[in-house]
Amino acid sequence: MRTIQVPASRNYTVWVDGGLLSQAGIMIRALCPDGIRVAVVTDSNVGPLFADRLQEVLRAEGFVPSVFTFSAGEAAKSGETYLALLEYLAQMRLTRSDVMVALGGGVTGDLTGFAAATYLRGIACVQIPTSLLAMVDSSVGGKTAINLKAGKNLAGVFYQPSMVVCDVDVLRTLPQEDFADGVAEIIKYGMLKSVALLDQLMVRDLREDPTEVIAQCISIKRDVVERDEFDTGERQLLNLGHTIGHAIEGCSGYQISHGRAVAIGMAMITRGAVKAGFCPSTCLTRLEELLARYNLPSHCGFTAEELLPFALGDKKRSGDTLTLVIPTGIGVCKLHSIPVEELGQWIAWGLES
Repeated sequence: MRTIQVPASRNYTVWVDGGLLSQAGIMIRALCPDGIRVAVVTDSNVGPLFADRLQEVLRAEGFVPSVFTFSAGEAAKSGETYLALLEYLAQMRLTRSDVMVALGGGVTGDLTGFAAATYLRGIACVQIPTSLLAMVDSSVGGKTAINLKAGKNLAGVFYQPSMVVCDVDVLRTLPQEDFADGVAEIIKYGMLKSVALLDQLMVRDLREDPTEVIAQCISIKRDVVERDEFDTGERQLLNLGHTIGHAIEGCSGYQISHGRAVAIGMAMITRGAVKAGFCPSTCLTRLEELLARYNLPSHCGFTAEELLPFALGDKKRSGDTLTLVIPTGIGVCKLHSIPVEELGQWIAWGLES
């Protein structure tokens, strides 16, 4: 078992191993010795697979669990679902000694974390990610949010979980396309911080045993969050590919998944970095080889004119400037501020072959 301690405004442990879902009741009881109720939040895809099993192990530890299920998909990460969840928590009479559990992927984790941060001004939240993407990225670090019509993740707070339980066995049920979405985020970590991680991705079968790679990504994120929890400097690097990626998601009406959008976003910003002279072409070649290996796209069918309005709503915009994350080499990136009027040019560069 791999255990990773995350020192932040709330210190917590991330557990990575097989079979942890069966131990979740014991782990949550140790975390919340006086708790009675557990509100499990899940979606219509994950709930039928794992919610009954989780409730069983929670009852064995004396908890009274209940399940809030929402329709799967990015569109459900909305104000309407968020308010419905808050009303559910109030109806179930959860108190500050009780706990919420996010059982699912990134949408579930973001939504549950935001509700936990704001219900009764904050109750404990345990993340049990069931997708590779959520395990390596969104379940750790305390970013919680919902989407607005103007863009993705525009309403949210920093609120660290109380514990993260990554049971790698649940990934066996994950469709190949969803698994690849998680690999996009793993490639992101390699592009940012680790040539060795990129080398591993070229030779190993992640589906066979993803534990070590998951732990590596979490450790990289842990180190960044420890130095910049509230996203004022270095942590912005973790948004590699996300400015354009979020625009692609928005343009598609969220029909293009987050992982695939980030994959395209990374490729586009790397093309732009090559065009602007910040990055050697060998970096782009390596990235495109990795994306192809995992059947991830590197191009999209939208125009710069279609993408630009969504990209201008990015959270990293400050006044008339926008901070891009650009590769300068394999395993090395930097923050680069540009006037917002230059963003269209960067997107156009990224769309070139």
